[in-house]
Amino acid sequence: MKTAALFLALFVSGASVAADIANRPTLTLDGAKAVTNAALEYAHSKTAPGAAIAVVDAGGTLIYLTRLDGTFLNASEISVGKARTAVLFGKPTRVFEDLVNKGRYAMLDVPAVAPFTPLQGGVPIMVGGKVVGAIGVSGAASAAQDDEIATAGAAAFESTHQEKVSFVPHDQVDAGFRKDANLIAESGFRVNASRRDGPGEAEVHLSDTDIFYVLQGQATVVTGGQVVQPRNLSATEIRGTEVSGGEERRIGKGDVITIPRGVPHWFKQVDAPFTYYVVKDAE
Repeated sequence: MKTAALFLALFVSGASVAADIANRPTLTLDGAKAVTNAALEYAHSKTAPGAAIAVVDAGGTLIYLTRLDGTFLNASEISVGKARTAVLFGKPTRVFEDLVNKGRYAMLDVPAVAPFTPLQGGVPIMVGGKVVGAIGVSGAASAAQDDEIATAGAAAFESTHQEKVSFVPHDQVDAGFRKDANLIAESGFRVNASRRDGPGEAEVHLSDTDIFYVLQGQATVVTGGQVVQPRNLSATEIRGTEVSGGEERRIGKGDVITIPRGVPHWFKQVDAPFTYYVVKDAE
């Protein structure tokens, strides 16, 4: 399949296409707990006398907060301020403390326009070059240790969520088309080698946008309309016997078609063998 490498490079890197709406990655509650656990592990390894640890999402909303016994009471509020400052400015808060210490006192007027805590101990969390949240720490043995604990929590999370290059050799790709296989599965997308030898059921994917690239054969695809005799195959997929209404298209070799999540689609007629790549862009 000479087009395999080109297709994977083109569509895996650009699977999410948005005109007026952009998808912004952000920490989940589970992610915030993972960051906190990594920070706590580091704090214990350094025998920190106490600490309050706050984690916020990409918008600065607090999603997880913990305070070790013995930490002074206001440490919780300060840790939240550090985390929010780090995420909203996309920089470690030590940068702002250094600026103030060097005489740039105008930085202290920033609270008039945004939450601002220019004390080290706030660190943004980066995944795929984007800020997905931040961690703030207060109440450890020193300001420097606050920063060390926050940096350790962020770094541990980032190290387990690094984007990686995926490669599938041609023999595995060819074998994949013979059995309609999943070639690549990552958290945000999947790439399938798909084959159809006849019409299929109507489908609606509630969490995936499908991008088809046809390699061989022709088919009539119906998109939109209503699914006839719908049933839930899973919590995120609906199947039915056919699609009523909708728009018919004849697709063939070299054609690309995108079907957004939530749109019914149905292979009404297929000239076999019909093979195509599917990139599933997960929400």
